[in-house]
Amino acid sequence: MAGSDTAPFLSQADDPDDGPAPGHPGLPGPMGNPKSGELEVPDCEGLQRITGLSRGHSTLIVVVLCYINLLNYMDRFTVAGVLTDIEQFFNIGDGSTGLIQTDQRSRMLSIFYFAIPVGSGLGYIAGSKVKDLAGDWHWALRVTPGLGVLAVLLLFLVVQEPPRGAVERHSGSPPLSPTSWWADLKALARNPSFVLSSLGFTAVAFVTGSLALWAPAFLLRSRVVLGETPPCLPGDSCSSSDSLIFGLITCLTGVLGVGLGVEISRRLRRFNPRADPLVCAAGLLGSSPFLFLSLACARGSIVATYIFIFIGETLLSMNWAIVADILLYVVIPTRRSTAEAFQIVLSHLLGDAGSPYLIGLISDRLRRSWPPSFLSEFRALQFSLMLCAFVGALGGAAFLGTAMFIENDRRRAQLHVQGLLHETEPSDDQIVVPQRGRSTRVPVSSVLI
Repeated sequence: MAGSDTAPFLSQADDPDDGPAPGHPGLPGPMGNPKSGELEVPDCEGLQRITGLSRGHSTLIVVVLCYINLLNYMDRFTVAGVLTDIEQFFNIGDGSTGLIQTDQRSRMLSIFYFAIPVGSGLGYIAGSKVKDLAGDWHWALRVTPGLGVLAVLLLFLVVQEPPRGAVERHSGSPPLSPTSWWADLKALARNPSFVLSSLGFTAVAFVTGSLALWAPAFLLRSRVVLGETPPCLPGDSCSSSDSLIFGLITCLTGVLGVGLGVEISRRLRRFNPRADPLVCAAGLLGSSPFLFLSLACARGSIVATYIFIFIGETLLSMNWAIVADILLYVVIPTRRSTAEAFQIVLSHLLGDAGSPYLIGLISDRLRRSWPPSFLSEFRALQFSLMLCAFVGALGGAAFLGTAMFIENDRRRAQLHVQGLLHETEPSDDQIVVPQRGRSTRVPVSSVLI
């Protein structure tokens, strides 16, 4: 368009980023071939030619990445397995404690994201059992560093990154040109599916981060109030049975929830193209009442509390792999690293990095207003954790909003990869004038002439 002053721009004022002309054969929907917008999936030999990686090497890379992801969460939640001992050792309250914790592709993502709940559960188990075996909670924190060294060696020796977007471009479409980081951020900000799904995922991180650190301590306080276990006094070794049980529940519900979410989404996708965000919304909205019930029933029955935690965590785990898949198909390959980085920073900054501290801070403030007792400690943490249920409901609403935009954003990403859609940055010499009932962006010179 830069070579002609009089040619009107194709982008319309109500959707300035879309570039294909009406009736283009590559445009899905009523104005073009509905099948041409779908990406063909190459076979195993085709994938090997495209990526330069054999099937065995690709499988080994997935295994190494899953191990690293599992170790990441195992290391993160080892502290939660011995949290009560740490509080007693350093003589700190809940507020200070909160600062301690800061298709084939769909199937591969589900395998990769199994590591999050499974690694988290293994962190609880390793923390509690190593402490019991060694008789000192310090040894629980010395398990994962050695495993981390092994992960670094495997990362350097085994993992090889294939060309980004190679599979999407296998049909001979022109290669995508990288844009500046600022241009990527502006494009991502105009992508409602990415923004809303990132907010929904941040709610997931908020809830899981809070439960990860505080659930074992809450369960121990519940048992103390019920008279099922003696209180943890300074100088005593605190009971670690709740950390072990909660770790096993986290492992089991993680495997069940991730697999269930991917499978339900895969089946519903045949009938409803909005299946992914709808499943995420159902998982978050469904988990909120069960998490609330688990907190409300803790003073009456610890068994009921564990049952509701099991159901709530299963529903909550349905989101992990699906959110990653949404990002991959609504964001073009050259922007995915920026999108991943932004989503990770947002989810940690407003999610699991700050939520444990916020829960602990609220608990401390509530406890100061009541007479000192074990019941006050239990009630303070109980009421503060109820915030997770409301945050989960807000995250479910964000995923419902994602469902409103997912089809259009996915179609635009596909067309962009295939070279059928080009983004145009509005310049200062463009104005919007009416043309056949719609506002069209045209050069100023064409109007003056």
